[in-house]
Amino acid sequence: MKIQPLKIADREFRSRLILGTGKYENSEIMLKAFEAAEVEVVTVALRRVEFDSRGKSELIDAILESGNYFILPNTAGCYTADDAIRVARLARELGGWNWIKLEVIGDQKTLFPDNEQLLKATEVLVKEGFVVLPYTNDDPVVCKKLEDLGAAAVMPLGAPIGSGMGIRNRANIRIIVENANVPVIVDAGVGTASDATIAMELGCDGVLMNTGVALAKDPVKMAYAMKSAVEAGYFAYRAGRIPMRLYATASSPPVGIIGEIVPEEESR
Repeated sequence: MKIQPLKIADREFRSRLILGTGKYENSEIMLKAFEAAEVEVVTVALRRVEFDSRGKSELIDAILESGNYFILPNTAGCYTADDAIRVARLARELGGWNWIKLEVIGDQKTLFPDNEQLLKATEVLVKEGFVVLPYTNDDPVVCKKLEDLGAAAVMPLGAPIGSGMGIRNRANIRIIVENANVPVIVDAGVGTASDATIAMELGCDGVLMNTGVALAKDPVKMAYAMKSAVEAGYFAYRAGRIPMRLYATASSPPVGIIGEIVPEEESR
């Protein structure tokens, strides 16, 4: 069995796992994690990348030289729509990137998105021809508004960025998935493999993470675990789980070679 490609806008990706590039001990470990996870898309926070006078970055050059990775610039660290729009335009100037993972943060402590500013930035960037993938709260109404503005995917958080708490509001994620006509990619909060599986079992199209892999005791092994988890969740969702019941049901049929099993009190 094979996973169907993830289609976003005009591109298809074999992997439904996306990894970030921050917090790794060094570039060597980061690249080994990418290889173990077999990812195709990696995100880069442009505001946190050092560029030289020629507009070159060691991090970006290492990614480009190591394999065929699709770089998805993000606007991490932006707190207004204008800042995020400026960074997106800079990404297009520096690398010709017209795909952008759009982040507009509203609070320094929680790093929750500012949805008002996010909607504003999405509208502007879509009109300018960007493929916009906005990071947002697990709010079905906001996700639908982003889709209506032309977002190529919606990326609701599972939990606060870097918290590792997993999917905190499964009901909202399910509603977002049911209402969406674009891919839904859980972004932020994934701490271990089971979190990624749950996201996919809820019907999400993909999972994006950084801290859960980069700060694991063994990032390379965790990257492989996340790859396997996403695949397991993908197939489990499509297989269709059994209904949850309060009481037990027998694994074997009630009638067998010795006839129907009758409870003791009924046989008296």
